[in-house]
Amino acid sequence: MDSIEFSRARRFKGEFHPTPDKSISHRAIIFSSLSQGTSVIKNFLRAEDPLSTLSAFRALGVDIDDSGEDIIIRGKGIHGLKEPDNVIDCGNSGTTIRMLSGVLAGNPFFSVLSGDTSLRSRPMRRVITPLSLMGAEISGRADNKYPPLAVKGKPLQAMKYILPVASAQVKSAIILAGLYAAGETEITEPAKSRDHTERMLPSFGAKIATTGLHITIKGGAEMQGGEIYVPGDFSSAAFFIVGALLIRDSDLTIRGVGINPTRIGLLNALKKMGADIEVRNIREVSGEPVADIHCSGGRELNAVTITEEDIPSLIDEFPVLCVAATQANGVTFIRGAKELRVKESDRIRSMATELGKMGAEIEEFEDGLSIRGKGVLKGGDIESYGDHRIAMAMSIAALIAEGKTTIRGISSVNISFPGFFDIVRRLTV
Repeated sequence: MDSIEFSRARRFKGEFHPTPDKSISHRAIIFSSLSQGTSVIKNFLRAEDPLSTLSAFRALGVDIDDSGEDIIIRGKGIHGLKEPDNVIDCGNSGTTIRMLSGVLAGNPFFSVLSGDTSLRSRPMRRVITPLSLMGAEISGRADNKYPPLAVKGKPLQAMKYILPVASAQVKSAIILAGLYAAGETEITEPAKSRDHTERMLPSFGAKIATTGLHITIKGGAEMQGGEIYVPGDFSSAAFFIVGALLIRDSDLTIRGVGINPTRIGLLNALKKMGADIEVRNIREVSGEPVADIHCSGGRELNAVTITEEDIPSLIDEFPVLCVAATQANGVTFIRGAKELRVKESDRIRSMATELGKMGAEIEEFEDGLSIRGKGVLKGGDIESYGDHRIAMAMSIAALIAEGKTTIRGISSVNISFPGFFDIVRRLTV
């Protein structure tokens, strides 16, 4: 059955390594495929979303060997991809469809990108518009709102573009198109979004530079393959961090977690709330900062205000932050988060509805929520809406609730975190 049952946990103790980073796994496949020579990807995330990217590049003619250990890619270079024989299935992965659009915009052949029901309802005009300005011929369903996307690659021209919304996926799509464009493409963000693309591309030989919110990418440079080690995913660790803070008798260490500053907004918010968190053994792995995170339960948390400026660095952690807010003193406000209405589910509505079922006092706004804390959560029948992060966040809520809680739609967790429930069971025994 596609459901699981939890009761209140007495402790969250032990240590573990989180799953490899999903965002970096996607990029490792893409950049290696577009490079000359052989690349080796270590600690790749074998979850549904990154595997959609891997399958997409196989369909484009890239030789990818997955032995179960390392991923070995014999790249085709910038201009070596071939026209796919069929529609490319991006599954549930917004990263795959948006970043691949940037690649295909500059390749001289026809391709179609589609995905599952959820992906086909995700907004695509935000990537179609800038790519069209560069000269790509790209169109989508419903007047360019949604997938499937039809792409006929053309010679591209560099441009200057101001992103209307801080989005790492859209930014990365334009950067990838910029590799094919004549001249120097310039991108300005309204706020800093995750910067894995900018960090990783120079190691492949791309001509990219970042100054604050301004990025430049020079077209025409061929890239060379290499070795990439994917660090642990902070977004996966986040559920366990919050679980350890909310369950009183907890002592948890999470090893090898990526702590990229553009990703750890949740960590900063929890520290402001008074959480007992230590970041230890900071080091660098493949250009990314990595650390061990130690968390203890029992300390009182206080409400916090999250603004639009904070949202890009905790975009994936919003659901589990809502769970933490239910146990904080005072009222937590999360605003400027309208982007969360167009993720795998409407995450604002999803969290308001499901935490409300458990007795949380929540007010929903168009761009966020207010959550009055210190209420007692009660078990119930919870729906995930096919959204992996809702399923995992509500599982953490179930561990602090009175009675039994059933979470439905848990197969969605395989999108990003196969084995999540096994780790929860092990740490709470």
